[in-house]
Amino acid sequence: MPIAVGSPAPDFSLKQKTASGLVDVKLSENFGKKNTVILFFPLAFTGVCTQEMCDITAGLGAYSGLNADVIAISVDSPFAQEAWANQHKIGIKIASDLNKKTAADYGVLLPDLIGLGSVSARAAFVVDKAGVVKYAEQTATVKDLPNFEAVKQVLAGLN
Repeated sequence: MPIAVGSPAPDFSLKQKTASGLVDVKLSENFGKKNTVILFFPLAFTGVCTQEMCDITAGLGAYSGLNADVIAISVDSPFAQEAWANQHKIGIKIASDLNKKTAADYGVLLPDLIGLGSVSARAAFVVDKAGVVKYAEQTATVKDLPNFEAVKQVLAGLN
């Protein structure tokens, strides 16, 4: 079960592979500056995850217009994430939760996905500039997408 709305968002420091090397992705870098949409997804190179991240990339302007940064997180290595993002022209920040700690901290770690072991569930969180969770959704199945209209509504109501 995802952490509750009104809870302090667990900070994280994860790795993202970029053309210039590995860089740190920290939630707390947005505190006091902008709101953050955190999207957990199970695995790169899968159909639903690819469609979700491509759709978010295509609509990224809507989130930046709401003063929000989008960070996608999966348990894949940063190297696999980079190859996937490059192949599909995914333009959002994708961070590696290889040790699965962040998914566990947010309450969205699935114990097993079709015999592959533990991965993050598909989930969406909105964290305000003060670091408080304002929206939390874990989808019923990994094939279901979060309610992005509800995410945008919550963002629209934040400063």
